Amino acid sequence: MPLPRLHAPDSVAHPVYHCISRIVDRRYVLGPKEKEHFLQNMRCYERLCGVQVLDYCLMDNHFHILVEVPRRPAVPPGETELIALVKETLGESTAQRLAQRLERWREQDNTAAIKQELERWYAQRWDLGRFMKMVKQRFSCWYNRRQPGGRVGTLWESRYRSTLVECGETLQAMSFYIDLNPVRAGIVEDPKDYRWCGYAAATAGVAEAQEGLARMAELSSPALANRSEAAQAWVAGIVAWYRQALYGKGAEVTDETGQVVRRGFSEEQIKAVRDAEGNLPLPVYLFQRIRYLSHGAVLGTKEFVESVFRERRSWFSRKRRSGARRLKGLARDCPLRCARALSVRPTG
Repeated sequence: MPLPRLHAPDSVAHPVYHCISRIVDRRYVLGPKEKEHFLQNMRCYERLCGVQVLDYCLMDNHFHILVEVPRRPAVPPGETELIALVKETLGESTAQRLAQRLERWREQDNTAAIKQELERWYAQRWDLGRFMKMVKQRFSCWYNRRQPGGRVGTLWESRYRSTLVECGETLQAMSFYIDLNPVRAGIVEDPKDYRWCGYAAATAGVAEAQEGLARMAELSSPALANRSEAAQAWVAGIVAWYRQALYGKGAEVTDETGQVVRRGFSEEQIKAVRDAEGNLPLPVYLFQRIRYLSHGAVLGTKEFVESVFRERRSWFSRKRRSGARRLKGLARDCPLRCARALSVRPTG
């Protein structure tokens, strides 16, 4: 019989767990479509469950998730806030059914039923087990339905494994380990090129990934916890700091004969990143946001985009007052602008 889950004691102010789970028989079934759907599931239930994913990496036959699980607040959110959250994550129809049930019981003066229903929803929040169950179970159902003839049976090798991680240098080391997975496996030479890890998503301007790395930095080093008023610049600085630290910890390991025993970064690569202070050249940053190249409508300097906007004014909404939009995730002093502010993942 498996041992009960180890949950953080009350003395741990910020419980963070490293979770890992593998596909049954360790088969390679997680392709790009599967990873994209898994990621959407993860972000959906991250919001619903009130946890924060600090970092992650989706490989072909397993995944890593580094997640902070806050304590349940003494006073949970009210009905209105809960219904809004359900609508955002599970859809309007689910939220409407919840609201109708609560309203019907209120008309019947059935406070016990209302309390029980609210507690049922609250039980899914601030709980690592519920979060992981939803992510894995919902993905399994989606995957099985997509297989020819329908697939039955378990998809995952076993229960997920979780490790409680101490905040500080240990937390940093765990985050580096997660993002170095595709490098150690020989899939890419630079983790920014592996779009299914947290660091690559952060360099691509994905807000949730950037906030995850920023939160990891806050929990791992007091010196990095001072958020300035220029939040975007602060986050960009954290991503640059993370790249330097990641390369510093990901050096290639060789034996006495010079044979590589553990893939990683060469001394030249580490020096180049250190000399650049963790910053990527503008063309590389832009490549990380490749959807701007195909979906940005107009791409160039602010003056160029504005001139096209004025000359093609009829193409845009009447309510729109200007044409130039910033590229998400780039520094505020970046001269590039586009005509369409993407509201979805800029990569892909």
